[in-house]
Amino acid sequence: MTAKEGLRADLAKAAHEEIERACTLGWRQLSAHTPWGDTFEGFTPAGREVCFERSYLWDDDPGGDIRVEVNVYQPRAFEEGVRLTRKIAKETSAS
Repeated sequence: MTAKEGLRADLAKAAHEEIERACTLGWRQLSAHTPWGDTFEGFTPAGREVCFERSYLWDDDPGGDIRVEVNVYQPRAFEEGVRLTRKIAKETSAS
């Protein structure tokens, strides 16, 4: 594996871990805070210093499904980061 492939795999693993955490709350909890986003510094599983960017956005119309976006990148290398997206469907229960 080349150094670039190793970096990409490390960023991807960090992004997968972060999107799992980002999706632990359900639609009901997130809807009160959507749209929202944050960027913070941390470390990948291999110990690289990176930026984690997390966003909760309305997928289409406000009050509908929520799109969760995670981007993990090395400082000053945003374009080479790994971006993942998931959707949290609007709950249909009446309560």
